[in-house]
Amino acid sequence: MSDPSVVEDGGVNATPAPNSTTLKKFYHDMLLIRRFEEKAGQLYGMGLIGGFCHLYIGQEAVVVGMQNALLPGDQIITAYRDHGHMLATGMDPKGVMAELTGRAAGYSKGKGGSMHMFSAETHFYGGHGIVGAQVPLGTGLAFANKYKENGAVTLAYMGEGAANQGQVYESFNMAKLWNLPVIYVVENNRYAMGTSVERASAQPDFYKRGESFNVPGVSVDGMDVEAVFEAGRKALEFVRGGNGPMILEMKTYRYRGHSMSDPAKYRTRDEVQSVRDRKDPIDQFGKKLVDRNLASEADLKVIDKEIRLVVNEAAEFAIEAPEPDASELYTDVLA
Repeated sequence: MSDPSVVEDGGVNATPAPNSTTLKKFYHDMLLIRRFEEKAGQLYGMGLIGGFCHLYIGQEAVVVGMQNALLPGDQIITAYRDHGHMLATGMDPKGVMAELTGRAAGYSKGKGGSMHMFSAETHFYGGHGIVGAQVPLGTGLAFANKYKENGAVTLAYMGEGAANQGQVYESFNMAKLWNLPVIYVVENNRYAMGTSVERASAQPDFYKRGESFNVPGVSVDGMDVEAVFEAGRKALEFVRGGNGPMILEMKTYRYRGHSMSDPAKYRTRDEVQSVRDRKDPIDQFGKKLVDRNLASEADLKVIDKEIRLVVNEAAEFAIEAPEPDASELYTDVLA
């Protein structure tokens, strides 16, 4: 079996190494997710967003690094902490925010809410509310890609809590049996719903979870967007080369509670602040851009100002857009 950690640059199916434009796009995309999620939290507090709402603040480098490593036609599927994944695929912030507020202009016509949006146009196959349920679905997408021989790879995202679900291991087994083109991305933010990894997982190294199925894995600093991109680039070329599935464990951290209803009393404020100060993916990467003379502090402020305008417009649109007609209760229902 090929070594997934050793992939030469310049392969036919390889994503090019990032240039200055790509690096600045990393910063823009991460900041867009951060500002969008901050605004969503505000709207939730105002009672304008109902149901569950799981914010992605702190984990932005994972999806931005991976998404920028994909090639056209590749797909992603994820769990319920999904707004960042939607924005990273290029979904319109107005449509995403309108779905959060239950408006007809939302991506699921206002009937799906935070956890259930889809966009076939951007190859985003949904957030999914049942823990771990997206993993066999993502494996099925990969099966279809292999059957069609279209060269596409599927990213199936999950949290470290979902990694303990039985259906995840069934998926690993089938994916390796059939050498399916799928990458399982474990976003390890250390706490699942509120229990630390150390208390809940006998094997806390999630990149090793596929060893008994001969599925290789790599541990990645999920707070470093460049590290994520490079790991994703290598993994995609490995999987696209017909070597079967792979696991990427992204060691990351969420700053907010599991959901908006979680006060997160299972960890200290000092712990959260320490991660923000030392490892924040956006602040640290912004400093790198300035140090490399790829952007100035003024440039970064301009980007932030432009993004805040986009997010504020999305919020205004989501508040003012009409709600679905009552007749919509009877549409899109499978009987």
